[in-house]
Amino acid sequence: MGNIKNLPIIKKLFPFVGWFEKYSFKHLQADLFAGISVALILIPQSMAYARLAGLPAYYGLYAAFLPPIIAALFGSSRHLATGPVAIVSLMTVAALEPIISSESPEYIAYAITLALLVGIFQILLGTFRLGIIINFLSHPVINGFTNAAAIIIATSQLSKMFGVSVEKGEHHYETVINVIQDAFSHTHLPTLAFALGSLLLMFILRKYFPRLPYVLFTVVIATIISYYTSYYQEYKITFSEIICPETQTLIIRYNQLFDELDKKFNEKILLNRKLKEAEEKFGEYSKEYLDVNFKLNASSMDIELLKSKTVDLRNKLKSIKFYRFSNDEKNYFCSVYNKDLIEKIDKKNVYYLKVKNKKIELDNILFTNGGEIVGEIPQKLPEFKVPEINFATIKDIISYVFIISLLGFLETISIAKAIAEKLSYSLDANRELIGQGLANSIGSFFQSYPVAGSFSRSAVNFQLGAVSGLSSVFTGLFVGVSILFFASYLYYLPQAILSSIIVLAVSGLINIYGFVHDFRANLSDGIISLITFFTTLYFAPHIDYGIFIGVGLSLATYIYRGMKPEIALLSKHPDTTFRNRKRFGLAQCQHIAVLRYNGSLVFKNVNYLENAIIKLLGTMPKLRYIVLVGNAINELDASGDYFLASIVDRIREAGKDMYITGLNDTVIDTMKRTLLYYKIGEDHFFRNVSMAVDAIWEKAHRHSDELICPLKTVVYEEKQNS
Repeated sequence: MGNIKNLPIIKKLFPFVGWFEKYSFKHLQADLFAGISVALILIPQSMAYARLAGLPAYYGLYAAFLPPIIAALFGSSRHLATGPVAIVSLMTVAALEPIISSESPEYIAYAITLALLVGIFQILLGTFRLGIIINFLSHPVINGFTNAAAIIIATSQLSKMFGVSVEKGEHHYETVINVIQDAFSHTHLPTLAFALGSLLLMFILRKYFPRLPYVLFTVVIATIISYYTSYYQEYKITFSEIICPETQTLIIRYNQLFDELDKKFNEKILLNRKLKEAEEKFGEYSKEYLDVNFKLNASSMDIELLKSKTVDLRNKLKSIKFYRFSNDEKNYFCSVYNKDLIEKIDKKNVYYLKVKNKKIELDNILFTNGGEIVGEIPQKLPEFKVPEINFATIKDIISYVFIISLLGFLETISIAKAIAEKLSYSLDANRELIGQGLANSIGSFFQSYPVAGSFSRSAVNFQLGAVSGLSSVFTGLFVGVSILFFASYLYYLPQAILSSIIVLAVSGLINIYGFVHDFRANLSDGIISLITFFTTLYFAPHIDYGIFIGVGLSLATYIYRGMKPEIALLSKHPDTTFRNRKRFGLAQCQHIAVLRYNGSLVFKNVNYLENAIIKLLGTMPKLRYIVLVGNAINELDASGDYFLASIVDRIREAGKDMYITGLNDTVIDTMKRTLLYYKIGEDHFFRNVSMAVDAIWEKAHRHSDELICPLKTVVYEEKQNS
């Protein structure tokens, strides 16, 4: 171990070598126990979050396999548990659904590409030590967004908990309304029972048996019940085994619509090429360009019309009730009672056609009865595959790349810092960014979608006594073993259980007190927090709008505050210091104005200070000296320097003078470089207000009729006026 200490370069490149300094077998036992315990929580959570992200459940397991290991090996935290998290999963579906349906086969490829882009961006931020960019996400913005996101995540699970299926509206709240309306007449009671029962069980276990892996325990119990109660049944048949000509006609028409869509998409691609050629050859306003552009717009309208017809027909097919009967050891389905088949039909169970956003395979048509289940989970580790980068779509998701990178890192660094401070070890935020970036980028080559550090699982990792990042390595390895040997047993796990897991997990994100805190701290912060909250809710699924609006308002407020820093006249306070005379009702000296300026002196606010000084000159006829208190002036740019030179000239031309106190050395150095320091006069600068007042008080009050000076004696304004 001594050689490792002498190799700081190795420790910088491979921070995990530092884990093994003074490492013992007892530490190994602690890491193994914590790692497996976290894995027992992570396995069901990761599947739930993958469904939230619009992906098959087993992609959550893929994201829980390698990323935790890589993040631990190359990050700086020894307790951070990386993997799928609720906010990032929501951001993933929000980024992708506007450009591609979650039922489309390409959706998975887009999610994996998103992980790669997020990883690259995080690595760049960490490499160039730009972790400070996280400060653009102010607390009011984060609070408003997180509360809204928690509500969006929870309500997005309602359809799965009620067992209903509705088309998504343009806005998330429209989808929720559709779900509630449909739930009144089409709620699948067994599904609802599973959802509510699992929520109650997990809540009780978490409260009274916190050390028990309550999520996994609930999952196992629910899977067993689902299997033995025939909660879900499915039958795969061929087209000829549907004894219903009307339904067969609808299925054929449904597949034809997809053929027409493919034809139109190919036509649109060709027209796009022709449009570019026409622009290069004839110009943007030529007849040739306009003709092609007209055809392109017409093609886009045809595509939207076909999509609308597809949605309507899919809804119709999904709503048809089918009945099963057997004949010659084959299963047949019909959608109406047929007189000839009435005796053979199973009238107890109703089946529905499983229709996705793609053509129906005529030799593999699926009918289901009961609730939704997880289904088949491949018993193999994720294969190495280079993510497909479609540059045409990068521009559509680039804003989400930034937001996922920053929000995911914000959750990561907040818990990592809290634990590091408790255990008194150093944490490098930029190194953590690189670790998270590598986890996302390398994970994308093994079919992982975007991940981040989990607040709850990291806390569990710490509470269970983990010593080093080796616990996260054990977590990832245990997930890998589970994929190979145990995950297939979750085939009959109801989807409603995964929804309940999500709802329980995000309930902790709702923080009403955060709004109260923001309003108490500053009215504008409270307003920004509420605006971010409501705009995020309104624009969902485009939740990035809420973030951008919140950040924009925060920056605008910051700039506005900087344009009008607090300016106060000071007088003697009973505690012997000089305080804001208006706040404490103190009197004002007639001959000396002690003016405190709480801001840097730069281009955006020089006019504000200039107006304040001019107002003093106009409203105080007996004024002889102005003392500018500059303790808060941390920056002086060219505009500020020019202003001071100009205002000093104006004050002296009026037969008065100005003194400055409390400037720091950096500002004074700037004044010396511009020679302003010498123009004002070295004897006009003081370290504090008391020194300045003592130096000029006698000459300011020569021949004065002011009996008691508020700068020497505490005088209240009421007493002075009386």
